[in-house]
Amino acid sequence: MITTDIIVVGTGFSGMGAAMKLRDSGREDFVVLEKAHDVGGTWRDNTYPGCECDIPSHMYSFSYELKSDWSKSFSGQEEIWAYMRNVADEQGIRKYIRFGVEVTGATWHQDRARWVVHTKDGDDYECRVLIAGVGGLHIPNIPEIPGAESFAGPTFHSAGWDHEVDLKDKKVVVIGTGASAIQFIPIIAQETGHLTVFQRTPPWVLPKNDHPTPEWRKKLFKRVPGAQRLYRDALYWALESRAIAFNGHLNVLPFAERIVRRYLKKTIPDRELRRKLTPDYRLGCKRVLQSNTYYQTYLRDDVTLSTDGVQEIVADGVIDGNGVKHDADVIIYGTGFHVIDAFDYLDIKGRDGVDLAEQFRENGVETYMGMTIHRFPNLFFMLGPNTALGHNSVVFMIEQQTKYIVKMLDEMDKQGAVAAEATKEAQDAFNAEIQRLVEKGIWTQGGCTSWYLDSQGKNRTIWPKFTFQYWWETRKVQADDFAWQKTAA
Repeated sequence: MITTDIIVVGTGFSGMGAAMKLRDSGREDFVVLEKAHDVGGTWRDNTYPGCECDIPSHMYSFSYELKSDWSKSFSGQEEIWAYMRNVADEQGIRKYIRFGVEVTGATWHQDRARWVVHTKDGDDYECRVLIAGVGGLHIPNIPEIPGAESFAGPTFHSAGWDHEVDLKDKKVVVIGTGASAIQFIPIIAQETGHLTVFQRTPPWVLPKNDHPTPEWRKKLFKRVPGAQRLYRDALYWALESRAIAFNGHLNVLPFAERIVRRYLKKTIPDRELRRKLTPDYRLGCKRVLQSNTYYQTYLRDDVTLSTDGVQEIVADGVIDGNGVKHDADVIIYGTGFHVIDAFDYLDIKGRDGVDLAEQFRENGVETYMGMTIHRFPNLFFMLGPNTALGHNSVVFMIEQQTKYIVKMLDEMDKQGAVAAEATKEAQDAFNAEIQRLVEKGIWTQGGCTSWYLDSQGKNRTIWPKFTFQYWWETRKVQADDFAWQKTAA
């Protein structure tokens, strides 16, 4: 068994951020376990055509690792992944990472106040503190459709894009119109023989204010101290203002909705097609998407939009809800990820052997500050429940969480504690406040169902306040909200 003080799982922005903050705090007795053979998380794994971020590049990056020469306003997958690899090299964190180690679960041992982390290859790791930076967008959600196994051609999810499959002149069916789908659909439509898109619910798609970064700006950011920081700060507050509309002030939304409707009317002259593409719920209820090419794709003669549902998959096509067969050589799923139910895939057992997935199923997906969980000592989740965002950069949230975890470790040292866990009272109070706020927000009041909600219709995903409020609430550890265990047994 391999023993260390702290284990970090994953090397996306969360895992890398945790590793850097631990190292900077002087805590170097840690290892990072990564299932793949390079850093990057979702930006390493998602290689579908057109994959890019929907948060401006200068905000979707570490505040302490600024990049002055982003190629455009919203960077693509390759550039973001290259940035992450470069940060890993410059920060020297690769020496802490064990690549090719896939974590399958973890068990808390109360007798010695340690976590034992289990891996796919059978090796166990033991640690005092476990930090899970596994992210919420890594388990593809592939719907169970009758007959799917009978399809004769290639099928794959956007998160596992099969680049060996040639789509040129092929009849391709795309199932789903989520965030990934609206990026790759306009690109593959240019080479497919015929593209059929099955849409269950139309997304709100705003025009994307994307443009190449002018050379003068790159030079300014590189040469003038503070210029890029000021630009980043301006971006932060511009994005932060969007929370006003989502977090209970729904009367602000009609303005943005009118922008999309005008954009749709200008782009799609056909009234019936426009009706199919127009959402019947409020903007923000589902994830708001951005594209300058998605709607235009449906003007092509070789692209069909089906809103009749999927009844069955057969060997050579997909049968819609009206019994009409749509021929297909290839099927691509653009159906998103398991987010709230991703915890069902984690085999984590806490104090007294309580199973994390079972606790979440019985009591709801509840944590304290989106990071720690009652009955699971010394376990920290990055971007856990109710800390994802619909309006700003999650990297900001990650940075606050890494700082908070280090403060928790310092507080444990101060308390002389071998373990700490949130009290039930503190966790209940935190979640009561969160649920009170999300019930007033667009995610609950907007008239839709989305991956933000759990099976009980509760939003367990989005942070329902401003992000600077999260900074304020995590700026110091409230010691009374934790039970501090002083001895191992």
